[in-house]
Amino acid sequence: MEEILRKLAAELGPVESEPQALEDGITNRNFRVRFGGTDHVVRVCGKETELLGIDREAEREAAEIAHRAGLGPAVSSFLVDDNCLVTAFVDGRNLEPADVREDIDRIAGALHDIHHAHAYVHHTFSPFRVGEHYRTLTLERGGGLPDGCDEASAAARRIEGALPPFKPALCHNDLLPANLLDDGERLWFIDWEYAGMGDAFFDLGNLSAMNGFDVSDDTHLLEGYLGHCDEPDLARLRLHRAAAQYREGMWGVVQQVLSDLDHDFAAYADDWLGEMLESDWEEWLDGAAA
Repeated sequence: MEEILRKLAAELGPVESEPQALEDGITNRNFRVRFGGTDHVVRVCGKETELLGIDREAEREAAEIAHRAGLGPAVSSFLVDDNCLVTAFVDGRNLEPADVREDIDRIAGALHDIHHAHAYVHHTFSPFRVGEHYRTLTLERGGGLPDGCDEASAAARRIEGALPPFKPALCHNDLLPANLLDDGERLWFIDWEYAGMGDAFFDLGNLSAMNGFDVSDDTHLLEGYLGHCDEPDLARLRLHRAAAQYREGMWGVVQQVLSDLDHDFAAYADDWLGEMLESDWEEWLDGAAA
């Protein structure tokens, strides 16, 4: 950290505060630091995060696109050799799932703006390829697969087979409530490390899964995003909701052999894979295919 601060001070001005650790991260370590009269968030990336499918250059690109769209903080610096991304500090509150469910229209509009910004990053994203990669990597590192993993993988293959073709769009792909901030006037999307070109409906399904949406919330989300809610679109969203649960569960599986952070990744994986298997995804297969 001392070396990183020295490098950043040469770009951003003298260090004027001790690094203040920020909570809500289980992949990286984040600190609030004041340089040259301005507060910034310094992210020190976790060990071997590139194995999670994270492309740091794509993250920087996506964060800059979000900033130009008025939906993300400015990128202050990017230290490639140190795997360190620095953004302007936003004085806002992290949303809770209940806040997200109460603000669906605004979030739907913001996602629509991002997906239709005709923006491009060089990285692609698929929850299905990511899940397969996490499974392979876990076994290669000598880890074990939890009960239900094989069943979840089989379900993911059926879901992918039922989904229609799509035109790739820039997606966030990690819409946990902690990655949404409200400063009282504006909505901010932060933490673009899983950003890539993918299916915009995965962002909708991911938002649904990460914030406890039910079918009525998903209907509301589609009405805000598309202006209407047809059965095939709702089915597509619901299948991507299950795909998001699958990806999140497999993320917990692989983190058991990668991460050095103090977190119960086994329980995390069991919770998300269990939610996926207990969800209603099979009821939506035919509707999405239509």
